[in-house]
Amino acid sequence: MPSIEIKDRLKKTEEWILANPNPPERGPWSWLYTTARVLYALGRDLVAGNLTLHAMSLVYTTLLSIVPLLALSFSVLKALDVHERVKPFVYQFFQPMGPEGVEMADRVLKFVDNIKVGVLGSVGLVILIYTVISLVQKIERSFNMIWQVPEMRSVGQRFSNYLSVIMIGPLLMVSAIGISATVLTSDIVQALAAVEPFGTVIATLSRLMPFLLVCGAFTFFYAFMPNTRVYLRYALIGGVIAGITWQAASILFATTVATSARYAAIYSSFAIGIIMLIWLYLNWLILLLGASITFYLQNPGAIAKRQDVQFSPELQEKVALTLMWLVCRPFSAGRPAPQQEKLEQKMRVPGAVTRRVSDKLIRGGLLSLAGADGDRLVPGRTLDLISVDDILDAVRRDEDGIARRLPAVLPSDLSDRRQGDGKKTLSELLKDDAEKKEQE
Repeated sequence: MPSIEIKDRLKKTEEWILANPNPPERGPWSWLYTTARVLYALGRDLVAGNLTLHAMSLVYTTLLSIVPLLALSFSVLKALDVHERVKPFVYQFFQPMGPEGVEMADRVLKFVDNIKVGVLGSVGLVILIYTVISLVQKIERSFNMIWQVPEMRSVGQRFSNYLSVIMIGPLLMVSAIGISATVLTSDIVQALAAVEPFGTVIATLSRLMPFLLVCGAFTFFYAFMPNTRVYLRYALIGGVIAGITWQAASILFATTVATSARYAAIYSSFAIGIIMLIWLYLNWLILLLGASITFYLQNPGAIAKRQDVQFSPELQEKVALTLMWLVCRPFSAGRPAPQQEKLEQKMRVPGAVTRRVSDKLIRGGLLSLAGADGDRLVPGRTLDLISVDDILDAVRRDEDGIARRLPAVLPSDLSDRRQGDGKKTLSELLKDDAEKKEQE
């Protein structure tokens, strides 16, 4: 009996999370409801295995690309003689691996110093750039999987955007470090530091600066990498959560895995390599989990029991009717056309469903895109010429013409329910068909 009660409570909790028709909108209950939904979606994605699979793929690509990536970035910083400022961040990344991590960072930096980008030649430079771009391309593919974006950036966009990030990103980081150091060492700040509580605040900010830079890097990834529009506030929330998780994982990894003697006993001299693979995997998994948090915060309707939502006829018809109603009502009242993304959030269904239905309605001439960015929906024809049957026909229509290949053996009552009684059983229909044949 207790197990049955627990199952019932879990089922009710799941229904409250996924199918609550009146979710809380204010106060702590709203925050709790949103947090529960996001945690449910993250757990579902982890169990499905897509995030872990992409994280493992990125670990392999990182092993091939980390030295070329640092080489390209450091070549720009060396030209400006500011590359020494970035080295502490490389050591910070390997620090949770223990003393061997510092040795690993020394080796990586030594490899980077030995690579002379200027003397590689045209073929070597092309291979170097291709290796780096392939890493960033895999990152974008993983982010697009999370954001359910079917298309990658074009080849020209990849080349220009990726290289600009690789070249300009380190410069922005160095600039942020230089500006923060200049501000903290200025006479005004030093004078304020002598007065409490300003001194404690300034000291805390100086200690938090590496953490803030990590959160800024995560936020930049979440805002830039997906091939879709990401709101900065959601990217910032995801970046802060990922930054806190990364700091906690660094401390936990340094105190458990890196200092464990079991790895050295089992893997001997390969232990540092195994530890490095685990650490890289955790970093990529944290990055992808933060991207998922950003996605679900911006698209709460994407949270469902299954990631691959079934496009049932009932779902498509109700979404089509609701979508047309939400578009036509402000149009008839003379109000501005609604944004499609806002409608998706209001309907609280997965974006893949609404986009598929809206695309069908657009192709059927019932909806049209409007606005400067083409992100607003307006009726495709006069409201007097749009009926409920038109909406349902547009959703039900077999646009590929596959239904026409079926043999013409069905009676009209069965092929089109609107022409007959849908409550008739197959036995009655077969009997009617036999009687018609006898009369013929």
